[in-house]
Amino acid sequence: MDCHDYITIEPERKRGQHLGQEERGAIQQLNKQGCSLRAIAKEINCSPSTVMNELRRGTPSRKSRRGRRPEYSAKRGRAVYEGNRMRCRRHHRITHCSDFIQWVVKQVREHHWSLDACVGYARLHRLFDESEMVCTKTLYNELESGNLPLSLFELPEVLKRKRHKGKSRAHKRLRGSSIDDRPDVVGERIEFGHWEADTVVGRRNGKEAVILTLVERVTNNYLAIRIPGKTSVAVIDAMNTLYDEYGERFSKVFKTITTDNGSEFEDFAQLQQWGTKIYFAHPYSSWERPVNERHNGLLRQYIPKGVSIEQYDPEFWPVLMS
Repeated sequence: MDCHDYITIEPERKRGQHLGQEERGAIQQLNKQGCSLRAIAKEINCSPSTVMNELRRGTPSRKSRRGRRPEYSAKRGRAVYEGNRMRCRRHHRITHCSDFIQWVVKQVREHHWSLDACVGYARLHRLFDESEMVCTKTLYNELESGNLPLSLFELPEVLKRKRHKGKSRAHKRLRGSSIDDRPDVVGERIEFGHWEADTVVGRRNGKEAVILTLVERVTNNYLAIRIPGKTSVAVIDAMNTLYDEYGERFSKVFKTITTDNGSEFEDFAQLQQWGTKIYFAHPYSSWERPVNERHNGLLRQYIPKGVSIEQYDPEFWPVLMS
């Protein structure tokens, strides 16, 4: 019974592809017939230099002047090609940065630093030469590949990152302009002056001090301000203090501020009278303020959840604001 779905016609080879078994066999037969490099290349649809390299690859070196001249072998050419492919992988840079890697592992395990903090500190203080270091992205790639002597559980910030964004919910009680109306330049992170704000709570079972946090999206300048409570009055008083410090430059330093829809920000739109545009993210969409959420997570390393903020000395806050 005939099979109508069987195809016996070989697909035409595309230029740029590696040579296959059929092309090597054709090179071997055409080379025996005395065809030139260009004739062979035209027949198998490739460059003449590809044919020349393949002939060199599959022709053994002549050991003496006696006897017949060695001929090209398609089997030998394929074996040499596969051997070269096994050695052509890119070598990991961390193999040349052992001292830096050991220092990073020590900082992570003893001081609970992030990989980005290790790279930034080493570059700031010039602990290693640039050729002896790798960037933050490379460290995280090597961590995920299992090439670093660290586990993901030693870097909990990595495990908290979400791979996808959730769907935005519609505003039920919008207290000002929506984040949908925010200029595109804010999302591109190429212009200074665009901030994100939130509050960090210690204990949730009482009315006590909380932290008002603001972070600039380009420079990552982080402000942590202790306020007496999670109320709109306390937030506005803290912003009034900032306005008194910056004066007429406030609208230039704080061009826009994006917050969530918490009750403590219900009067935050009043700041627009100073020339600052205020935008509110969608409900339950913390991923719309990623920079602020990231820095608040780092702050939690020093002020864990459930710990009263009242117990921290006032001298602690200038360190956080630097």
